[in-house]
Amino acid sequence: MMLQGQTPSKSSYQITFDNKYRGRVQNDYLNHVLNTYEALMHGEKVLKLYTRLDRYEGERWKSVDFRHPATFDTIAMDLELKKAIVDDLDKFLARKDFYRRVGRAWKRGYLLYGPPGTGKSSLIAAMANYLNFDIYDLDLSSISSSVELRKVMLSTTNRSILVVEDIDCNSEVRDRSKIEDEEQLQAKKHAKSFTLSTLLNCIDGLWSSSGEARIIVFTTNHREILDPALLRPGRMDMHIHMSYCTTQGFRVLAFNYLGIRDHKFYQEIDGLVESTKVTPASLAEELMKSDDANVALREVVNFLKRKKGEEDQIEEENKRQRTV
Repeated sequence: MMLQGQTPSKSSYQITFDNKYRGRVQNDYLNHVLNTYEALMHGEKVLKLYTRLDRYEGERWKSVDFRHPATFDTIAMDLELKKAIVDDLDKFLARKDFYRRVGRAWKRGYLLYGPPGTGKSSLIAAMANYLNFDIYDLDLSSISSSVELRKVMLSTTNRSILVVEDIDCNSEVRDRSKIEDEEQLQAKKHAKSFTLSTLLNCIDGLWSSSGEARIIVFTTNHREILDPALLRPGRMDMHIHMSYCTTQGFRVLAFNYLGIRDHKFYQEIDGLVESTKVTPASLAEELMKSDDANVALREVVNFLKRKKGEEDQIEEENKRQRTV
């Protein structure tokens, strides 16, 4: 095999396969070989995003190149929190011998919680890019049995991030005391064949002890409804609150989108951001409306004023209802 501009390789190998797999070999496997070869020739690893193949049973994953541009320099987060996450990742990577010495699996769990649009997915991408780890995106709703869950988790590789997004949407991991409707509880209990116990056993045992440098990330919009057993240290070691946008976060966004570090509108915007519940995603949408800083930031001011007015109106209505 030879790519344009490369020296022909003197080594070769032959593969055989059943004719029924011809399509998969031609469309998936050969492309994978070429992409891997190109990455090796350029001395860089192409990160992969793995998702489940629903039409196959067992542990099969399908991968695509992961080229998300998010980094810790570009995500809109509180600077101290961002530094704490990077420091934690660095410590985790450097402590392989420590984990072995104390008899613990070399893994780390992160819980990202907060409202939609606060950057949970971008943070995961930044973590993957920083660590140079592949990502396995696990949809628990596609798992039909405890056996399948074990197979799927065991088929992930070392130095990877296993992501379970919106874990609160799965009834098995909810705090039973927060589900008031008994019929609803029983219906959800029988909807899936795997249990919280199975998931916890995989995290604590088989999955974590079958490889090295494993990271698991859960995301949720509602941490308060998750079963406490899922949240304890050793499973979710670091809880990261992805909050509404801060003034620091907005400055990062403005620099990313407009290339500016200061502007005459910043003082007004800072006051509005501090007094309004607004997500980084919604502010990013406003910044994308124009490449002209004056125009874009004026749109941000108008947007924040509208949001502030809506929140004030809701608060006034709530006050009236409380006095009735």
